[in-house]
Amino acid sequence: MNLLAAMRYLVSLDEHRHFGRAAQACHITQPALSNALRALEAEFGVMIVQRGRVYAGLTAEGLQVLQTGQEMLQKEAHLRQTLSAQAGCLQGRLRMAAVPTAMPMLVRFAALLRSQHPGVVPVLQAMSSPELERGLEDLSLDVALGYSDRIRNARTQCQAQYQEQYYWLSRVANAPAAEAALQWGDALPWAKVEQSNLCLLTPEMHNRQLVERTFQSLGLPLRVAMETNSVQALLQAVVDAGMSSIVPGAVLATAQATPGLQAMALVEPVVSSEVAFIYQQEQAAMPVLQAALALMGDAAWRAQCQLHAGALVH
Repeated sequence: MNLLAAMRYLVSLDEHRHFGRAAQACHITQPALSNALRALEAEFGVMIVQRGRVYAGLTAEGLQVLQTGQEMLQKEAHLRQTLSAQAGCLQGRLRMAAVPTAMPMLVRFAALLRSQHPGVVPVLQAMSSPELERGLEDLSLDVALGYSDRIRNARTQCQAQYQEQYYWLSRVANAPAAEAALQWGDALPWAKVEQSNLCLLTPEMHNRQLVERTFQSLGLPLRVAMETNSVQALLQAVVDAGMSSIVPGAVLATAQATPGLQAMALVEPVVSSEVAFIYQQEQAAMPVLQAALALMGDAAWRAQCQLHAGALVH
């Protein structure tokens, strides 16, 4: 039995909570995954997976094996990355996630990291804030880009990147064909936002909660015509369905070349929220993560933050 491979299958099963999806993620068949887990149980003489018609979780002993497996895989990855760095070409996967509204900036960061370290393979996922926090806690993520005000774990480190600010985005009726880019209107008070055709992110998203709190602070109701957990769908609702939305600068920056749209900075109040890279302190020794941490302070990346996030220059 290949102990490291079996541990990798167990970690995948815990992550996906489904035998078929775990096997697919490991590029093996479901019977092969099940056989490897039975061999792991035989090796340690304990039941690891709760038996049932569908995946029902791990036993208490299984959770102990899982923790050891995660530590083994972490050490293996650390060794491989260290050896590749010593050979002159850092290699390894960097598991990254961002809240949907910060995903455009995470893509920019990953591309810049790849340009400096071609052997690094960033693996990017969009997650809600609770999912992101769980991923950091169970070490299924190496680093995340999210809201620093949610972090309560003393082991978790934050590096602030930019202050998220907010804009009202809508389609311009009968826009001239010559208008080939986003148009900017005057600053708009939150109290004057037109809500009759408003599309926002779904309520579990931190960005949506921030919008709700702002309207509540003004004593105003929030009326939503459409909800989505996808930033792409939100933008499509504005572009193709003629809806309006409230978006942060990092999302708006991706639409600046889209004709027929108008943006207005939201004021009274000016609302901002700190977006930071978040990671676990014990992960910081990983060479690939060290490369990412170094890039966070790099002038080229700081210029990207100034240009594409926060209070956009127009």
